[in-house]
Amino acid sequence: MAQVSTRALQRGWDALSANPRVVVAVAGGALALVAALALYRRLRRTPGERFRALLAGRESISVLLHPNPDADAMAAGLAVTELADSVDTDAIVQYSGQVRRQENRAFRTVLDVELDRIDHVSDLSAEAVILVDHNAPRGFAGADGVLPYAVVDHHPGEGGGEAYTDVRTDYGATASILAEYFRDTGSTPIPPDAHETEVTGATLSTRTATGLLYGIISDTNRLTRGASAEDFAAAAYLQPGVDEDNLERIADPAVSTEALDVKARAIAGREVRGSFAVSDVGRVSNVDAIPQAADELVGLEGVTAVVVLGQKDGTVHLSGRSRDDRVHMGRALDAAVGDMEQASAGGHARMGGGQIGPQVTTDGSEETPVVGREALLDRLFDAMDGER
Repeated sequence: MAQVSTRALQRGWDALSANPRVVVAVAGGALALVAALALYRRLRRTPGERFRALLAGRESISVLLHPNPDADAMAAGLAVTELADSVDTDAIVQYSGQVRRQENRAFRTVLDVELDRIDHVSDLSAEAVILVDHNAPRGFAGADGVLPYAVVDHHPGEGGGEAYTDVRTDYGATASILAEYFRDTGSTPIPPDAHETEVTGATLSTRTATGLLYGIISDTNRLTRGASAEDFAAAAYLQPGVDEDNLERIADPAVSTEALDVKARAIAGREVRGSFAVSDVGRVSNVDAIPQAADELVGLEGVTAVVVLGQKDGTVHLSGRSRDDRVHMGRALDAAVGDMEQASAGGHARMGGGQIGPQVTTDGSEETPVVGREALLDRLFDAMDGER
């Protein structure tokens, strides 16, 4: 029976071979099937698996944070570095600006986060640049000429990566996306009292799990502002691996005297119209005190949306918070100052920020923005009220 089958197959192959067109068609169909199966398998891979494979294809990467990085950005940097280590890819986390807010400084110190500060595009450690927690390079000389290799972010924006883009604006934190990457690759969070050798298979270190959870907590105000179901799921996944003592040390650092002073000035000097408040805290030496004051002000009874502004080195810094469904804070700030020279603003529904830079005169000197204080306050109130 086997011989008959073999002869039949041979006769069939001889018949096919006699017609080259048929052979070409069969071969082409087989190649197309193989390609389709490969594409299907690639498309079926989770984002975490695709991102990890992307890292494996590079010898080294630069993980670039946004200027003046916060906890969410640093947590994302930690996570990408750990994923890169798992595929033997060298990674250096880089940033421009400063780490200023006390919680962010505590995050860096407690978790021993290694950051390399840069001022120029030539300082980037690798050709492949991965942006986390922002989607367009900025804050250093030559940033406009950088084409990111990959982008992982939760902020609105037009930027993207050459090989990979994962921007989820419905998520409250970039840390949640990175937590999903570890979950996608089957990584088990290592409990703080366990040794790495006690957990088999792929793992997520206690250090990175703690950082990612705090990144989620900080960007969503303890999962009370702008948090999605995915943020809650990410936090639940991370929890077994979190070092609660370190988490507390990061979340409750000593508060600077200036931060307390700016909060007091914001509360005492607030102007309220209906349920909206705007407060000008004047000159500050640490601009990170401004968003802290906004967090404090929006918690006042009867206030549903606030903007706090302060000035440093001729630039007016704006920080807004909203718990009012009528006020999308990012859009409101953009509507208020987006048409002004040297100004930019944006953000999410619950929180946003912006800057109004000094106007440059014809002789090259800088002056404070042309718009006066009262005019700026009117713009902010009108924007929150939907009149701009």
